[in-house]
Amino acid sequence: MASNTNLWPDRDHALQYLAIADQLPHRTEGEGVLLDHLPEGVGRVLDLGTGDGRLLALVLATRPDVTGIGLDFSDEMLERAQERFADDDRVEIRRHDLNERLPDLGVFDAVVSSFAIHHVDDARKREVYAEAHDALVPGGVFLNLEHVASATERLHEQFRVAIGHAEKPDDPSNLLAPVDAQLDWLRDVGFEDVDCHWKWLELALLAGVRA
Repeated sequence: MASNTNLWPDRDHALQYLAIADQLPHRTEGEGVLLDHLPEGVGRVLDLGTGDGRLLALVLATRPDVTGIGLDFSDEMLERAQERFADDDRVEIRRHDLNERLPDLGVFDAVVSSFAIHHVDDARKREVYAEAHDALVPGGVFLNLEHVASATERLHEQFRVAIGHAEKPDDPSNLLAPVDAQLDWLRDVGFEDVDCHWKWLELALLAGVRA
């Protein structure tokens, strides 16, 4: 694996991702399972690393009464998200680097994330999970559709082939962690009903509920 260098502040890197985001195999399956696990009465949602607002838009499409806040630190992603929700007063987009403590934004019925938290190191992942837990109302759910580490290098190469990256280097922005370790971290910070609700190779939906 390449050493970590976060490329997301670079506009070209963000544009390269956006050009292929819709082509990621099985992504829509994972998103569908995430939406299935949103509480029926969800009212307020926080999206960590919202990117261009794709996941938050899906949440709003299935839960029209939801209000949401999306956090990101990429200029390109913030611009795309602000454009997407320019005429939607249900959504607020804010600049925030996940390497920094989550801002105090009140409490939420759900905290969601899609392919973002794996860009911070493992110590910070644990902190993000604890901060997400504290931002939830009792019974609130944390749903993290995430890029996770394969159990072996062979499986990692299988994933790279499956997404068409066999001839490309690994993204140095990625700091991948195994599913089992992350589920333990969620339990350690107080989440209940912790589970991996969906997985395809290195894509997984990690979830927990605040007691």
